[in-house]
Amino acid sequence: MTDSTLDEGLQRLRDTGPERDGWLSNHAPMAVEALAHNGHEADIDGWIDAYRDRLEEAPRGISPIGREEWRDPLGDPTRTGDWIAFFAREVRETPWRETLATWWPRLLPGIAAGATHGVIRVGHAVRALLDEETTPRVDELGQGLAYWAARWQPLAPAGRGPYRSTDPRSALDLVPRVPDQRFGIRNRLAQLADLPGWPEAAGQVPGEGEVQHRLRAIVTAAVLRHGEYGYANALMLVHSATAPAAVLRALPALPSSMAGPSLEAAWAASAAVIAAYSPAESRIFDGAATSPEETIARAVESDDPHALKFADAAIEMWRADPDPKLLAVADQATAEITR
Repeated sequence: MTDSTLDEGLQRLRDTGPERDGWLSNHAPMAVEALAHNGHEADIDGWIDAYRDRLEEAPRGISPIGREEWRDPLGDPTRTGDWIAFFAREVRETPWRETLATWWPRLLPGIAAGATHGVIRVGHAVRALLDEETTPRVDELGQGLAYWAARWQPLAPAGRGPYRSTDPRSALDLVPRVPDQRFGIRNRLAQLADLPGWPEAAGQVPGEGEVQHRLRAIVTAAVLRHGEYGYANALMLVHSATAPAAVLRALPALPSSMAGPSLEAAWAASAAVIAAYSPAESRIFDGAATSPEETIARAVESDDPHALKFADAAIEMWRADPDPKLLAVADQATAEITR
């Protein structure tokens, strides 16, 4: 991403709010970064044109947030405008890596923010910055951090103890399901506190080895599982993969001391989405093999940001370990999300 197309797209979106129609996330900044990262810069302007009418103006602030006064407004969506102003200053006055390192451990316990879209938006912004540091990308990191802070939402406490040595795919199948899946994600996540087996499932991170390898394995497992369980809610279950993928993208910009807590939070987020939306029964997956170019092209043609971001995560895992099923599942998810 060496041209200015992504930066111009982010500039067009700079004054839009992080949510619309209540608390639905503004996916445009994440989507345009995924387009640029996958060689579809030429589609950015058209994608924004088609999506922009859904967006709202950025909210106004109520009262400025001081650097030492951040705890009280954390997780208060009525202070979204204040958080936007706060982080606009932070990323301009402090190197972006320093800002990220300061706020990542503060925000990480609230990884469920905005149905995990807070961390996802930050992950896309960090990936763009690691590719090239520009003012619009720095500003977008501030916007992502502001959204995460405003919607900060912790998950029910996880247990502690020896990590599972089983593979992540098997571990995801052991995550218990919330009993009432009739309503939205806030209602479902609230049930985790009383869900038998949740502390053990969320606290025992599967896999072995170094953190980035374990995170890739979790994202890969969540993508592949979507092929068998995504029929229940194809759109929401993509977050079981895109949330840990966002953490993985941020890790290279973070101090090594944050790797362990980041892994734990990423696993808990993936497990929470599985608990909230996974059906009781799987189905047989029979998707056809494809190529990364075809997979991303189908997602782009769908105009759906969830399909695009899920395909982006699947392709990222495929490039690390080219399992053709990853791409086939992403194709199927695109078809089901837009059906």
